[in-house]
Amino acid sequence: MIEPSMVSSLLRICLILVLISAACLLTTRNLSSLVRTYALQSLILVAIAILIGVIENNSILLLIAGITLVSKVIGIPWFIRIIQQRIKIQQDLKFSYLQPGGALMVSMLLILLVYLCFSRVLKDLFTENSLFFMGSVIGVSLMLMGLIAIFTRQLAITKVIGYLSMENGVLLFGLFVTELPFITEFVIMVDLIILVLLTTILTVGMDSSIDAYTNRLKEFHLWSEEEVQA
Repeated sequence: MIEPSMVSSLLRICLILVLISAACLLTTRNLSSLVRTYALQSLILVAIAILIGVIENNSILLLIAGITLVSKVIGIPWFIRIIQQRIKIQQDLKFSYLQPGGALMVSMLLILLVYLCFSRVLKDLFTENSLFFMGSVIGVSLMLMGLIAIFTRQLAITKVIGYLSMENGVLLFGLFVTELPFITEFVIMVDLIILVLLTTILTVGMDSSIDAYTNRLKEFHLWSEEEVQA
């Protein structure tokens, strides 16, 4: 049986790694690296859910960890990689509003602001369980860093990674502060899958006419010749 003190130490390490992965999502320009970073961030959340499930003896958290592993660590990254290979986008070099360095500075300020606000709002939680207080702060901070990624990125396919990172923040906050029901996480998974599919459509055809959009589908091999003629 794992000692509670060891589990707490592992959780703290995982939370720090979540922040590092969020910082990488703000600064990385290579799309393949972005997808790998998101998958790694999701894998860390799987580990956190398992560790908390062990502490609280909660089977629902273990089930959520399994869903997250299948959808966020394997399924969604695999789908994004296929789309990225089809549309042949390797890098996102253009940033809006903030460059990576500025985005990191704003993120640090937001983390400090969230900490100060939560130290007042969740004073009892901070006093009783500093680990869960830390998890709630990092969960909200991850949501805000994902929002920064959405505003600073220009390509649709990279913006969606910001949305996915924001949802990871929601999940992280729910794991530490609230009892996140299984059905809520399932609905979120469905929304994310739909979001990725819509992003694919926007990526290849947002500024196209119907004919031009059909040609783009054929060009990127996202639609077979027989389906187009039908």
